[in-house]
Amino acid sequence: MSQLDLKIGPKIKAFRRQLGLQANKLAEELNISPSYLNLIEGGKRKIDGDLLLKICEKLNIELSQLTSKSDINLENTLSEILDDKLFEDLDILGPEVRDLVGTNPKIGRAIVRLGDILKKKDHEMINKIETISGKIVDNRKNSFPGEVISDFLQENKNYFPKLEDFANKVFEKVQKNNRTRYIALCEYLKSEYDITVKDVIPEENKPFSKLYRKNKKELLLSDYSSLETKKLHAAAQIAQEGSDIEIEEYLSKFTFPSDESKKLTKIALLNYCGAAILMPYRLFHTECKKLKYDLELLQNTFATSFEQVAHRVTCLQDPKLPGIPFHFLRVDMAGNISKRFSLSGIEIPRYGGACPRWNVYSALTRPGIIQAAVSKMSNGEKYVCIARTVEKGIGRFGQSKSILSIGLGCEAKYAKEFIYSENLNINDKSTEIPIGVSCRTCDRLDCSQRAFPPLHKKFDVDINSRGVSVYVGDKNT
Repeated sequence: MSQLDLKIGPKIKAFRRQLGLQANKLAEELNISPSYLNLIEGGKRKIDGDLLLKICEKLNIELSQLTSKSDINLENTLSEILDDKLFEDLDILGPEVRDLVGTNPKIGRAIVRLGDILKKKDHEMINKIETISGKIVDNRKNSFPGEVISDFLQENKNYFPKLEDFANKVFEKVQKNNRTRYIALCEYLKSEYDITVKDVIPEENKPFSKLYRKNKKELLLSDYSSLETKKLHAAAQIAQEGSDIEIEEYLSKFTFPSDESKKLTKIALLNYCGAAILMPYRLFHTECKKLKYDLELLQNTFATSFEQVAHRVTCLQDPKLPGIPFHFLRVDMAGNISKRFSLSGIEIPRYGGACPRWNVYSALTRPGIIQAAVSKMSNGEKYVCIARTVEKGIGRFGQSKSILSIGLGCEAKYAKEFIYSENLNINDKSTEIPIGVSCRTCDRLDCSQRAFPPLHKKFDVDINSRGVSVYVGDKNT
């Protein structure tokens, strides 16, 4: 019996319970015995195609909801959490984590939530100790990585049809030659909401990107920002004024651990809607297919930034007009992941940095150049991945700019639809770049860039012998 059969059963049980349907009642409707249904739901019996389709019909679900990859990053995230010293004596192995994700994903997500709370409390305690003592305790503190936003987007597959509909209506009024002009957005804000947009130079030591003065109905935009950024801010303000009800409806369907995370997610939805105004779904989808997702040509076509286009291609998830399922991540010079999202199937770490072999990091050594590569995960899955740096803000002479790296990719099976694979030989194993998720969760023992010993593998130091890394020796192989 395949691993897929083992995972389908528990999913059937979960969907049945969501409907409040008793097992014996479902068995009766399927014309099978309750004991046989119990074996199916326990992953102990194989399901034939006809029965599977009948089950989907009775539970009012799509077949893909049972057979598709679920909780893309959950397994890796759980491994990261269980790597904590708190669980060291339990010796939890990778297969056990996979079994939990496959059979009880809700319990897995509950553990992740507890892990987030644990790490947050740990950081708060370290902050208090450092404030009292005046000394740096350790380097465990990190800036907010947006885990909750990522979870929200992942749950919704980064597609919000009601916001797309609103954006289309706005675009019809402000477009010219398939472009959304900045001046048209400003005029729309004035005519529809009586909001005046002003471009200003921020005062010394008082920097900002945008500042909305609600009492004066003024939107101040910094002249240190690019025109593309100003356009997004203006479009997002339109979304804030006109689609607040739809946004609150989406937010109400998700459980947020704090008001802060909810507000941050709302900002993400405002920017989503703003980007949809700049790049309306159907027109953008058509251009993506025609240009084979050439990001630089797309940003010229829609007069947007590289990062905005990279974000937008991940939103094409309308079942009636789908695009390529991409993954997206953004990292800084220190390796911190500030944005992450995955529909491609690739796992992106929740805590800490990703594998140093990912080209999202090597792109930082060649600013402004798009790097493309075939990346092969330790489970054998292959992806076409591209990466390029972007600069944030314009600033004035003498001011430093922020440099970030954007990573985007898809499964290798979509290579023919993705222009960046044209100079890559997908089938040439010698050009594949073997990558992992993170050092802790990667089992590769031939990596010279390993920064930590692999999780769930015995590690011992031999002062007389060394492998390709201090963490890899003959005893590991």
